[in-house]
Amino acid sequence: MASEQRLSISLSGVLVVFAAITTAIIGWQLRGLLLLVMISVVLACSIAPIVNWAEQYRVPRWLSAVLTYLAIIGTLVGVAVLIGPTVLEQIQLLVRQLPVLLRKAATQIEVWVLALNDSRPDLTDQVFGQLDVQAIAAWAIRSTRQVALRSYNLTADILGTLLSLVLAIFISGYMLADSRTLTTNFVRLIPAPWDQRVSEQLPEIASRIGSYIRGRVLVSGTLALITGIGLSFLGLKDFAIGLGAIAGVTNLIPFLGPILGAIPALLVAIPLGGWAVLWLVIFYAIIQNIETYLLDPLLVGSSVGVHPLYQLLAVLGGAQVLGIVGALIVPPWVAGGAVLIEALYLQPKLKAEEHPELIV
Repeated sequence: MASEQRLSISLSGVLVVFAAITTAIIGWQLRGLLLLVMISVVLACSIAPIVNWAEQYRVPRWLSAVLTYLAIIGTLVGVAVLIGPTVLEQIQLLVRQLPVLLRKAATQIEVWVLALNDSRPDLTDQVFGQLDVQAIAAWAIRSTRQVALRSYNLTADILGTLLSLVLAIFISGYMLADSRTLTTNFVRLIPAPWDQRVSEQLPEIASRIGSYIRGRVLVSGTLALITGIGLSFLGLKDFAIGLGAIAGVTNLIPFLGPILGAIPALLVAIPLGGWAVLWLVIFYAIIQNIETYLLDPLLVGSSVGVHPLYQLLAVLGGAQVLGIVGALIVPPWVAGGAVLIEALYLQPKLKAEEHPELIV
């Protein structure tokens, strides 16, 4: 009897492993569709409060979702028409002048090194004499293009075209219009008693995901405006709006975004001399502190509910698997997943440790 029981347990274990492997393979093959669904859920959670508010005044959910998306798209189009040509022109100018900027930056760094190393100018000459600035510039341009192409190839089947974005908006709108039916059907697939527990956590999950995205967009937009205005006063007026737009986009990515946004500005400032670099570093340090101690607590708040180290790992893991889009989409899903871990595992575990007599 015991041998039959062991055989049964072994067989069930094999079936579970086989099912898990099969599910992983299917999920990897459908990763494009899964990413599209993930993006749609994030978009739906982001505008859900507006739809819920309009529903209180008997506005149909589908109508409020459509009107909200039209307002968002209209705002984006208006901003693009207003500053889009200037941003595009300045970014193109920055790309065209990249070899010249690199050459000037290398020359300026050489001057600084000579000023600090007067006793051994021959060593400085040897170091900089071996540098081929043209080759470095060509390598930088090729590397930038390769990174862009690599990120595009990883996400092209989802966000590479306008059709993908339209699909994500359409799916998220459908989710909002019939959210109650969709959530009910989803919960019914979960075995009891977990179905009721998961159902109780879905509003909090949606709230964390939506508040995270809304907060990050507001923070990025504010930093783009501050950066553009600040750089225009620091002698970078020819690139201020373009660099501000770059900073706004990169700041959508937590932790790594501010660093990525500061690199182009630093490249432009180095040829202007040491004071320009010093003021630029101070300026970006102030911006970083404004984001960390003012904007993030005010606009994002505690919506993430995840340790910063785990947030950073979510950004790196999302970028590794799904490219730039993954770095944007994975962190809010981690914030939502933290709700389930806390409610379904950590809290029951804490109660069991505090009251071991309740364990049957």
